[in-house]
Amino acid sequence: MPRTATIARKTAETDITVTLDLDGSGRAQIATGIGFLDHMLTALARHSLIDLTVAASGDLHIDFHHTTEDVGIVIGQALAQALGDKRGIARFGQALVPMDEALAEAAIDLSGRPYLAFAADFPQPKVGEMDTELFEEFFRAVATNALMDLHLTARAGRNAHHIAEACFKATARALRMAISPDSRLGNAIPSTKGSL
Repeated sequence: MPRTATIARKTAETDITVTLDLDGSGRAQIATGIGFLDHMLTALARHSLIDLTVAASGDLHIDFHHTTEDVGIVIGQALAQALGDKRGIARFGQALVPMDEALAEAAIDLSGRPYLAFAADFPQPKVGEMDTELFEEFFRAVATNALMDLHLTARAGRNAHHIAEACFKATARALRMAISPDSRLGNAIPSTKGSL
């Protein structure tokens, strides 16, 4: 079965369509209207090997909050749909990723129980025009809607761009591990409960 999904979500604040393929090669076609978010989502696709298309328009004349959070919501929903009942996947993933002086760690459990533990201090309030406080909002939206337990920690860093990029790349690598088929598991669901 192909592990793909397309989700469209339209509100009074945003209009977003996401298509993804969990068994892709990391191709990305991203247009959110937020340059730095586009850059990070391209890195997320490349390092997770998930093909990702994001087309988003939002009320950027107000600020970037609604668009950033809603893109996270739709990506999370698409991940959940593409994973289906999660048969045969590794389920857990972790990665420790450096980006120059920055270092980020991500640990993921595709448990069906959404949770975000986020610990990252950004020394600057913005990267380009994007507020650094929005990174936590993005990851919370993804984790909640993908039904994912995500622990994301910036262990080191002085440059806000590097810290953010390390966080996205660490999440991507952990996600790549968690969604990968486990040949020893076969078609079984990776839980003693029999469902996730």
